[in-house]
Formats: sequence, structure tokens, C-alpha cells
Amino acid sequence: MSPSPADTTALRVLGEAAAISGVDSTGAELIRAGSNTIYRISDLVARIGKPGTADVAERELLISRWLNESGVPTVVAADIEAPLAVVEGRPVTWWRTLRGHRPSTPAELGTALRHLHALSPPTEFTLALHQPFAGLRQQINIADHIAVEDRAWLIAHHDELREQYAALEPSDHQTVIHGDAWQGNLIVPIDQPATFLDLERVSLGRSEWDLVQIAADYTDFERLSPVDYASFVASYGDDLTAHTIFRLFADIQELRWTIFALTRSKMSARAAAQVSLRIACLRGEVPRPWRWDAL
Repeated sequence: MSPSPADTTALRVLGEAAAISGVDSTGAELIRAGSNTIYRISDLVARIGKPGTADVAERELLISRWLNESGVPTVVAADIEAPLAVVEGRPVTWWRTLRGHRPSTPAELGTALRHLHALSPPTEFTLALHQPFAGLRQQINIADHIAVEDRAWLIAHHDELREQYAALEPSDHQTVIHGDAWQGNLIVPIDQPATFLDLERVSLGRSEWDLVQIAADYTDFERLSPVDYASFVASYGDDLTAHTIFRLFADIQELRWTIFALTRSKMSARAAAQVSLRIACLRGEVPRPWRWDAL
């Protein structure tokens, strides 16, 4: 099968970034093509961001250094002269490979999040404030390839959730959060502690955002057993599903997952089918537990 135009573009960007950073890109292996495109090259990992996100990539490098120095293990930038290169407006960051790893258990994730949330914010740079609705309405507005009725419903649903969120009592304090906390973003390498990946959404926000994905996995999708979810709650020290705020946060997270599928649906029949299913679920037309495919 011939590579898609997106794959070809990513490979060209990777090759130019490798030349800038002094890396031999021969034998690059695609790991993931999603919000970021990720390649493995020997003992390095290259993370290619979207155009115009160089500031986000630069902040990831700062966050990685700060978290590791603060006792919260994360991926570590490669020890090369230019761990960040920008090609065609796309940032390419270089990281050390973590081999022989597995996803964390729910208990390991709960423990790691408890330690992360106990940190005081950094003083050497400023973390962004968490924005759960950032860019969502724009993604719906430009989705001219879906049914007009579905797009209108998504806009109305988005606006209703945003209004409910704005009406919440302000949080007592802003916590350092990962922003995309699930078991695949906390890995456990051989003979190393549990290590956070994907630092682009690390920010200051409500700690509940780091609990909602695994809580929704348990309640709405039944991806976790009661025993596994109980181990997460015991290790973290709180159960989000026991709070009235849970349903709103789960609805927002599930809207985000739906819009992620929407952003990929124009070029992917599989993603388009997921959009239809996910909207039907959000509208209450499909009973829980839901079965959504990963994209």
C-alpha cells in the first residue's frame, strides 16, 4: 500500500528535522499517527506536532525537565544539540526511547496522579490554564461533511455543556494536571518507575480532569472491572463518580472524544462510522455501556 499524502508529508518533515538536529533518520518506524505523528528511530522517538504549535512543543520540553526534577518521572528529551526543530511550521521534538514497557495498572495511575496533583506549580515558567472547550466549537463549525442536523445538535450540546461548566463554583485552587490521563499515557518500563507520556496538555486546572477518563471508562463503557476501578480509587484517594460534578465532566470528555473522531472522519470511513455511533450515544439513542472503537 502506498503511503498517504499525510504520511509522505510527515516523513519529509521528519527527514528535514533529523538533518537539523544531527540525527540519522534511516529506518524510521511509525508508532502513531494521531494528534501528533510519532516515529521511533533507533534509541530515539520523534514527535511531530501540528503546524503552529512550536510553543506547545517548547513548553513540553520545559515541563519534562521540571517534572523529572520534581520527582514525577516523565519522558526525557534526547541528549542532542537541538531537541526541538521546526520544519514547515511543524515542531519536531526528540525523546529517549523507553523500551520494554507496558501500560500502567489503574492502581499505578492513581498513585502517579496523586503525586502529580500534590506538586506546587513551577516558578521558572508559567503553566497554561486548562481549557476543556478550546477549539471544540470551531471543529464542529467546519465539519461540513456531516449531516446538518448532527452538526446543529453538536453545537447545541457543546454550548449547553459550556454554559453548565461556566456556572460551576470556582475551584479552591488550581492543581497541576496531566490533562490526558489514562493508562496508555502512564507506562511502566522494565526496572524503571511509572513514567508519564504526552505532556502537551499538562496545565493548571481542576484535578477532576485527570480522574474523569478512567471514571467514564468504568461507568459508561465498562472497560474496567469494579475491582480495577476500586484499586484506582484506593490509590488516588477519591472517587469522582461519587461527586455530583462527575456527570458534567464525563459528558464534556465524551464530547471531546466524539469531536476527535469528527476531525478524522472526512478522510476515514471508520472514523465517520464512529462519529455517527458516538452522536447517537450522546443523544441517548444507544443505552450504556457503550462500545466505541479506538481511533
